[in-house]
Amino acid sequence: MNGKRVFVVFLVLLLSGTVVQSQQRQWIIGMSQCNLGEPWRVQMNADIKKAAEAYPNITVVFKDAQNDNLRQSAHVEEFIRAKVDLIIISPKEAVPLTRPVREAFKKGIPVIVLDRKVVGEDFTCFIGADNKKIGKAAGRWIAAKNGGKGNVVELKGLMTSTPGQDRHSGFRDGIRESAMKVVFEADMKWLEPNARKEMESALARYSAIDVVYAHNDPGAHGAYLAAKASGRERTIMFVGIDGLPHEGQMYVKQGILSASFEYPTGGREAIETALSILNGKQVPKGITLKSRVFTRDNIDTGGAWLEE
Repeated sequence: MNGKRVFVVFLVLLLSGTVVQSQQRQWIIGMSQCNLGEPWRVQMNADIKKAAEAYPNITVVFKDAQNDNLRQSAHVEEFIRAKVDLIIISPKEAVPLTRPVREAFKKGIPVIVLDRKVVGEDFTCFIGADNKKIGKAAGRWIAAKNGGKGNVVELKGLMTSTPGQDRHSGFRDGIRESAMKVVFEADMKWLEPNARKEMESALARYSAIDVVYAHNDPGAHGAYLAAKASGRERTIMFVGIDGLPHEGQMYVKQGILSASFEYPTGGREAIETALSILNGKQVPKGITLKSRVFTRDNIDTGGAWLEE
């Protein structure tokens, strides 16, 4: 085959995309999830997997830390040794995961921190919704619906995690100018069984409870089940955060929750951002995701976006 014919064949293959496809860089992304015991985190992994499937040159390796900081640190170290092209991590807690994230970043591996933050700036990009804003919006909504007064039970997420801290402080800001009173608070660590147990304690101690504000929808649902078992579910308003279609939104439709504030998983955005990074593009240090509130009045029309 002479040189001219080789060039013609190459040109035909190039135009057809065959050469480009065969030479396309294959990327390996390591994804460390803090746990898969929460439905929201299962959905995050599903969103990442679905988004990655649109790109044949991306392979995502998933690891589940099972709510163990040491195990999650080991996952990051494994990714470093394997020389993956990029790491996505949703940390269990900020401080314990800061060192391994910093180590990966300092060794030249891009790191996307998803949902929960680490300490400092040694990462490539953080993606998540504004938990303080969501907590504050929930506080204001609850105060408005209750005429600015009433007794609240706050069932907190893991308070050593940044979302738990922000959803707590944001909520307190939201009710500060009202006469709402938090009479009982407990860290249920994002888990529905823990929330149900804590709500049982609250019900035993207080005869007057007007609202339950839970840092996630499983917590709100656990509280509802405890109240239902004691015959008090009809006198209490239940509000949660996450807003998944098959969970929070469904509970609102069923009349179990009065409101669910959306906390998007960021899975799709993480893959899109990863592709930009891997292709040498500049990305923002932080990407804030928009949120909605779902109530009985707007659930059928897709909820209402929280004001900027």
